[in-house]
Amino acid sequence: MGRYRPPVTRSAPYITPEGARALRKELHKLWKVERPVVTAAVHEAAKNGDRSENGDYIYGKKRLREIDRRVRYLSKRLDEITVVDRQPEDRNRIYFGAWVTLEDAQENQHRFRLVGADEIDPAQHKISIDSPLGRQLLGKRLDDEISLVIKGTTAQWLISEICYTHCASDRENPA
Repeated sequence: MGRYRPPVTRSAPYITPEGARALRKELHKLWKVERPVVTAAVHEAAKNGDRSENGDYIYGKKRLREIDRRVRYLSKRLDEITVVDRQPEDRNRIYFGAWVTLEDAQENQHRFRLVGADEIDPAQHKISIDSPLGRQLLGKRLDDEISLVIKGTTAQWLISEICYTHCASDRENPA
């Protein structure tokens, strides 16, 4: 069995200002805080002699590799992403950074924000613009209908609200 891996589809190079700050914060924490601590632990563990049976040394080196891999990724990613810090001129269409409220056939409302691949967080209802639902939403207007096949079933939604800052539903139900 070979080690060939097919090329990964590149995600959209967009990120919100909050997402860019979070990536920079993670990079700083890994490089300036966590890596020096792990490096010191590995240095001390290396002084104990036989490294082949030294768990602190082995797991410390493994953690250093993980940190270095993530630091490389974050450094490259921060160089290639575009921070989208302004609203689109046409706020009646769905673009990157929009909060979108969808209504299903039972009149249940589902709210999502379209963000970049580095910001996906289902708990905060943030979905990628590269996801199937995100691609369906891009460019749509209020009262447009979208449909998506999920596990063999076609789900349909009506776009009931589009906003880029404060939505009407936020003002009605402050969290």
